[in-house]
Amino acid sequence: MEETKKVLLGMTLAELKALVAELGMPAFTAKQIAEWMYGKRVRRIEDMTNISKSNREKLEATYTIGCMDPIEHVKSKDGTVKYLFPTSNGKFVETVYIPDHKRATLCISCQVGCKMNCLFCHTGKQGFEGDLTTADILNQIYYFPASKDEENEKGALTNIVYMGQGEPFDNLDNVLRSTEILTADYGWAWSPKRITVSSCGLKKGMIRFLDESLCNLAISLHSPIPEQRAMLMPAEKAYSITDMIRDLERYDFSHQRRLSFEYTVFKGLNDSQMHVKEIIKLLKNLDCRVNLIRYHNIDKEDESFGLQTSDEKRMEAMRDYLSSHGVFTTIRTSRGEDIWAACGLLSTAKKRS
Repeated sequence: MEETKKVLLGMTLAELKALVAELGMPAFTAKQIAEWMYGKRVRRIEDMTNISKSNREKLEATYTIGCMDPIEHVKSKDGTVKYLFPTSNGKFVETVYIPDHKRATLCISCQVGCKMNCLFCHTGKQGFEGDLTTADILNQIYYFPASKDEENEKGALTNIVYMGQGEPFDNLDNVLRSTEILTADYGWAWSPKRITVSSCGLKKGMIRFLDESLCNLAISLHSPIPEQRAMLMPAEKAYSITDMIRDLERYDFSHQRRLSFEYTVFKGLNDSQMHVKEIIKLLKNLDCRVNLIRYHNIDKEDESFGLQTSDEKRMEAMRDYLSSHGVFTTIRTSRGEDIWAACGLLSTAKKRS
């Protein structure tokens, strides 16, 4: 991609309208560009064939679509595929494709590294290396076809989760622009219920997200005890889980939008009966679900963290108790652990430019 050229990918319809007006093109050209990019996913401006040649040449003089292919990928024994995408700032991010019968979920990143430094997360150990632009975020999705391609492993996506590298509410402007394009009629026209944004909880970002988006929200809980959560997640010190719950109680999650809580289960740390009862007490006024997640050791050669995953029977007992007391709970299937693609394992620290 030529550095001197501006990127079309990630532009909203309003921005495309301003662009074509500036270049002296007909107003309807903005919708044509959006259809070619977001509807047909063309990779070159010259392929926008219902735009006149002279107008395509005007676009090409200063703009490029801006899509970039992954530089490598690796496939897990369970079918999960991890991709390494370049970014506009010369870094890399990891993106995970998870096929599951009729579903195909893409786990995308929004930052290179992360500032949150959660104790159990490999991305946090990488440190923070920059926000992704809207184009960088959408580029991870742009690579995948709109319909099943039988000649390769890329299947049509059914769900998108912002659960890769980075904290979405720490890059909220670009995340919201990307979800707007994903759900707008001029963009991918996805239903918001197919998109989930996961956060450890940043107050201003969460409130703004709930007010400006209809996409699903997933909150990283990991402990119902504030002091223990702070040990696992430093973000707790700035915005406590109890304050967060009070804010969430002001919103309606009983219809299309879904609220869920992610709970990584650590043996002997947050898997006791006391923890289960505190979860029920904490979430009693919310229409939500809890996803129990197995811990994946972030460094096989360093046991200094002292964290281990809870055993299957204990997790099943937690699930059953929570569900029987009105908190619908599932155990998330671990995917891609052998290729470091499972929850908490994404990192590009060794691939810095």
